[in-house]
Amino acid sequence: MTHGHTTGTGANPEPAGPYGTPYAGGTGTAAGMPNGAAGISNGAAGMPYAVPRQRTTEPAPVSAPASVSEPAPPAPAPVPAAGKPGRDRYLDLLRSIALVRVVVYHLFGWAWLTVLFPSMGVMFALAGSLMARSLKRPALGVIRGRVRRLLPPMWAFAAVVLTMMFVNGWNPADDPDRGGTWGLVELFNYLVPIGAPPYPWHVGSQSGLLEDTWAVQAAGPLWYLRAYLWFVIASPLLLWLFRKAPWPTLLAPLGLTAVVGTGLVTIPGETGNAVTDFAVYGGCWVLGFAHHDGLLKRLPRYVSVSCASLVMAFGLWWASNHLGPDGWDLNDIPLAQATWSFGFVVILLQYSPSWQELPGRLARWDKLVTLSNNRAVTIYLWHNLLIMATVPIIDLAYQLPFMQSERAVGALDGAYTIWMFALVWPLIGLMVLAVGWVEDLAAKRRPRLWPNGTKRSAGRRATTTRAHRG
Repeated sequence: MTHGHTTGTGANPEPAGPYGTPYAGGTGTAAGMPNGAAGISNGAAGMPYAVPRQRTTEPAPVSAPASVSEPAPPAPAPVPAAGKPGRDRYLDLLRSIALVRVVVYHLFGWAWLTVLFPSMGVMFALAGSLMARSLKRPALGVIRGRVRRLLPPMWAFAAVVLTMMFVNGWNPADDPDRGGTWGLVELFNYLVPIGAPPYPWHVGSQSGLLEDTWAVQAAGPLWYLRAYLWFVIASPLLLWLFRKAPWPTLLAPLGLTAVVGTGLVTIPGETGNAVTDFAVYGGCWVLGFAHHDGLLKRLPRYVSVSCASLVMAFGLWWASNHLGPDGWDLNDIPLAQATWSFGFVVILLQYSPSWQELPGRLARWDKLVTLSNNRAVTIYLWHNLLIMATVPIIDLAYQLPFMQSERAVGALDGAYTIWMFALVWPLIGLMVLAVGWVEDLAAKRRPRLWPNGTKRSAGRRATTTRAHRG
């Protein structure tokens, strides 16, 4: 028996069609983040580090009688090979923080979290940096590799979600919003997310284990995969434009957001959502290019931080005059989201220390950071559905003998979302064990159940220093 606690009352979708208006629609938790999908799954761009060359000195020539043989000079010491590029643990840490923030937002629905840490902008910037690094190779092969890493985890998710929808009686051909042949055609978006996937607004029974809007919430994360896929496809052209004209390319998405994200020009339907997503987060993606190419490091820090602060201040000012239904939730205010995320990412990347290892007290989180980066796509795709799955589990507590008093019921009601927060992490861990290995298959790696770097660390002590793998 449920007691009105669905998927975290008050939780708002972390966009979906984007970071503007909810893509999935409906109330309750939706999904927002991520990445990469794949931007999130491949990890952050690493920074190469090299072992310094050792100096060798030759002895000065010594005159000796002809009868005395000159000793052969010592052979020069071998020069150590330069180290291979490694994972930038600072960027890995940012991705982990972004994932945690997305889960917390979708559970509690706190609008101020979108200001405290704009997760999606950070995740797109990290993916853009990695993409720029990869595009040193032929573009077609890079795009194919990124798509290959993205799709299998999505297929595993879609297989479960679609099965649940069909079992509960949904027929896309009879859907009033996407009925007929077009509804069946749109199922293709569960295979390749080039557009919005179909889903029922209500499915199942309100008295079932999950609320009848669960499909809306479960499909919510797929907006990020759609945006990521289009960014990947556009990256060769965007990177070429960036290197030809850095500043116009960097600022153009903000200008586009001012046009399509403010109502000045309205593009209807999912096409409008996709264009708005591309505009809102395009600046962050190109900032990833700037970070990789060293553009931000060439600017005086006081200049970049001052300009970023002005852009962020404009974002807050705009938000204050265009508050949405949930107040300061920037997901409902595209131009504020774009400018605040842009400035926030500039500051994060300007101060990027490019750690090869997490320093100091952060080192205790090394295994969790490694695990979350290796399973970023799995965590992002499944977290919203798992938040909802906590409800029927916690509701079992109401049936315990010692929970029959009003005082006990009231105590559980008051701490319900806290229990959801505590329970969702073990469920995420179980899902990582159950389907996370699909990410390894997609990356053509040996499947691993719990890739937190433990074995690699042990191997490192026995051999030379190795880069963290993602």
